[in-house]
Amino acid sequence: MFKWLERFLDSLTPQRGILLYYLIALFIASAVLSLPILYRGEKGTALIDTIFVAASALSVTGLTSINISETFNTAGYAIIMLIMNLGGIGIMAMGTMVWVLFGRRIGLKERMQIAVDNNQYKFAGAVKLVLDIIKTLLAIEIVGALIYFAYFMLDSNDLYYSFMHGIFLSVSATTNGGMDLFGNSLLGFEEAYILQVPVMIQIMLGAIGYPVLIEVQRFLSKKKEHRKFRFTLFAKLTTLTYALLFFIGAFFIFVMESRHYFLSDSWYKTMMNSLFASATTRSGGLTTVDPSQFSDATQLLMSAFMFIGASPSSAGGGIRTTTFALLILFLIAFSRGRTDIRIFGREIAKEDLHRAFAVITLAALLVFSGIISVVLFENSRFDLIDVIFEITSAFGTCGMSTGITDDLSSPSKVVVMIFMFIGRIGFISFLFSMAGRQKELPYHFPKERILIG
Repeated sequence: MFKWLERFLDSLTPQRGILLYYLIALFIASAVLSLPILYRGEKGTALIDTIFVAASALSVTGLTSINISETFNTAGYAIIMLIMNLGGIGIMAMGTMVWVLFGRRIGLKERMQIAVDNNQYKFAGAVKLVLDIIKTLLAIEIVGALIYFAYFMLDSNDLYYSFMHGIFLSVSATTNGGMDLFGNSLLGFEEAYILQVPVMIQIMLGAIGYPVLIEVQRFLSKKKEHRKFRFTLFAKLTTLTYALLFFIGAFFIFVMESRHYFLSDSWYKTMMNSLFASATTRSGGLTTVDPSQFSDATQLLMSAFMFIGASPSSAGGGIRTTTFALLILFLIAFSRGRTDIRIFGREIAKEDLHRAFAVITLAALLVFSGIISVVLFENSRFDLIDVIFEITSAFGTCGMSTGITDDLSSPSKVVVMIFMFIGRIGFISFLFSMAGRQKELPYHFPKERILIG
């Protein structure tokens, strides 16, 4: 039987292997979260809600159909943090760490799966990349936990409260998990800027892409040694796109809500909460304002930003920032009559451009079908804007909600879970896992032009 299982796993493509491992992880996480010892009362929760929480934590989304703080006890919090770390770092990354600790040899098959799980093209250095990712994220979580522990101790003088909330908030922000122990995200901290800033930074560090963080580390070490270092095109394009999306999003939220939600607030409070709202649309999920109180225009804008999501090889989902960047670069080049796309002294490969257009088109169709499905399942119980917000939040593994998650029917919760998983494993990996192995035909048909526009 074990030989048959081994042959079956070897026959899987790396993309299908990753999908299978995440499904197995979901099954195990759901089974563990069903244990009565993790709950506050004698009664647990409905099975669909347990699976939903497990899926949300594993995909580091943050949407929950139950109140985490009121449902689980300390042991439950610890398990959820472990699942969020597992999802944020990646299944293959955690598996690689275990293999390294036990001295197991990591072969080509495992290296290919590591590359797929982290949206990498190269297999060389995959193990080192994983170990660097783990060390970097744990370091960020420790620093964040110390900051939040100090803040909550000064505010409450409660050791257990400060310790548990500090660690949980740090893990949730760094992994972009979006879960909280306050019961209402960070809505009570609208003016706690000393807390908002480190949370924003952690969300950004978790969403900007692990290779970027590792390159920055190497740049700083080279600088100490007075040696030259050249950032990759990926790091430059990712950082530029992320920064533009962050500031453009904050600007429009500031402008659109200055005469609505933030009407009676000072410009400084409006600016800080606009920046936080923009940062969390990358995939953070934690929020200092209630999205349901925003205008429809702002909610649609935030839905668009959540659809774009975070950067590749990060804790976030969506179509990814580089995909969106290639679309914009193509439109700029096309408007200037150029067929090639150049940036930072480099030319973008046609294959990457084709992938970007395929991802954007198919993702838009998929999200559209998800919205229609939920509207049908709920029999128009919710406003369309709320459904759009919920589905794009799930696809971007963001976790923000206008408040309809608790009231969704079981079929709608399944739809949302599917989108959370697609967002986490990556749309390219999802497409390849459905399509199977790529094949290149040994022949071509005659080419003919088609009228466009």
